[in-house]
Amino acid sequence: MSPSASAEQLQQRLQQVLQPSQLEVIDESHQHHGHAGANGTGFGTHFRVRITAEAFVGRSAVARHRLVYDALQDFIDQGLHALAIEAQSPQA
Repeated sequence: MSPSASAEQLQQRLQQVLQPSQLEVIDESHQHHGHAGANGTGFGTHFRVRITAEAFVGRSAVARHRLVYDALQDFIDQGLHALAIEAQSPQA
């Protein structure tokens, strides 16, 4: 299996969809070598997303995570295996 996505691709999508004031996408795939969902390349399967967006105001943590998952669903469908999400509203 080839890498499903790059951190830059995920960042572009999240920027388009959620227009965050702060965004950091980190590919942590190399830390998951041999784990479920790893593709053997060390890239493109496990990511950490740190995001602050107005879209999260008044939403629970679960609802914030759902917005991130929804924005990245086509990457998930293509093999993105895991997301660690740290989502905040600007007022947090």
